[in-house]
Amino acid sequence: MPKSSSTASVLDAQCPSRLVLDRIADKWTALIIQILAKGTMRYAALQREIGGISQKMLTQTLRSLERDGLVRRTVHPVVPPKVEYALTRLGRTLIEPLHALCRWSEKHLPELQANRARAKAESSKPGPVGAAGVRGTFTYR
Repeated sequence: MPKSSSTASVLDAQCPSRLVLDRIADKWTALIIQILAKGTMRYAALQREIGGISQKMLTQTLRSLERDGLVRRTVHPVVPPKVEYALTRLGRTLIEPLHALCRWSEKHLPELQANRARAKAESSKPGPVGAAGVRGTFTYR
């Protein structure tokens, strides 16, 4: 008998919900969901909308989303073949949480960039003189 959702915990190393979290926390998934939130799209249009995604990564991500029931792939029997992608009912439930995550990333970008620059500058400073007389080297006894 499968576990009920009340016993699922992403903190449990053996819980299958970690696989779900891995799928929906992926940056390409978040971007594809955001684009498909606007409506049904063809493959080439998706690739144009999502800057920097390779054909291989877009194909892999779409296949995973389709397998998980988040995206529906429709093949129209015409020549040349016409394939469209759309969010399923389940996929649409991710629009708002992932949109909120994307908004948060954009809103806090300057602060995050400043923190990274500060950490990089601090890590490039020479360390104090250690026990062996060499900067940045410590001997613990």
